[in-house]
Amino acid sequence: MKKAVVIGANGQDGSLLSELLEKQKVDVIRIDQNMIDSKSPALKEVAFDICDPSHIEKLVQIEKPEEIYHLAAFHHSAQDHDDESPENLKKSIEVNELSLYFILSSVAKYSPSTRVFYAASSLIFGDPETELLDENSPINPNSFYGIAKASGMFLCRKFRKEHNVFASCGILFNHESSRRQGNFLFPKVINSIIETQQDSSTKLELGTLESVVDWGYAPDYVDAMQRILSHNCADDFVVATGIPHTVNDFVRIAYDTVGLNWRDHVCEKEGILRRVSKPLIGNSKKLKNATGWSPSVTFEEMVKKIVQEKTTKIKN
Repeated sequence: MKKAVVIGANGQDGSLLSELLEKQKVDVIRIDQNMIDSKSPALKEVAFDICDPSHIEKLVQIEKPEEIYHLAAFHHSAQDHDDESPENLKKSIEVNELSLYFILSSVAKYSPSTRVFYAASSLIFGDPETELLDENSPINPNSFYGIAKASGMFLCRKFRKEHNVFASCGILFNHESSRRQGNFLFPKVINSIIETQQDSSTKLELGTLESVVDWGYAPDYVDAMQRILSHNCADDFVVATGIPHTVNDFVRIAYDTVGLNWRDHVCEKEGILRRVSKPLIGNSKKLKNATGWSPSVTFEEMVKKIVQEKTTKIKN
């Protein structure tokens, strides 16, 4: 049976990917903070730490998986400039870079046939000169998260070239699902909608509604991850829709889905947005040509689907 390791398995992408692989009869080893779901007694003895090289070495030596997906991240994109402390920089380097280095070096040493996928981010581009971004666009991050993700990409390139490790990167633009948690825009708006259905006086304060984002559907993006690792050669691929939408577009569709007028419940508040940057819009032509990947739903269909899933879950 084919074996795959998913690091960051409890997050939005990790849980979706794990389920996709399991449907295909893949033996999935799930790893998240201090936990590992493995049949090997040797790997269950300790709280698994991806930042401990001995843990990673043992994992690769014992399991020798066909695939490893590194989806773990620290200091996610919604908090880029919220707290750029030395402690956060240290943790970002450990989770986003060092753990990847331990994986790549262990694969090179103990399991050279293992294929590695690394989840990079559109934030590697910082504030770009051009709006449409592809694999050849200048990498110029301006946040801890973007810097760490860019370094991870360079590590993959180094191990591809010098150690012949199959290490591919997905440069992931914004993607959402009903599983999105935390201080992201999608769950914030949808949670407010649910509250508004119970209390019509509920008001949601947002930053500028004219902010532009390239939003995709998370199940499509984990499908892209698997396609990237199944490609005949390791490479870097932008995963994006290429279609810009404003926060206003999202809010309008989300409230319309449940029969509410967003203007009655949403207002702009100056100063909420801490990071103002140029729009990051991705060009996935390379990925589409190489793998046949394309988004399965439109932006409007995605928003309606997520809102319906979340509101139905609450009602039930």
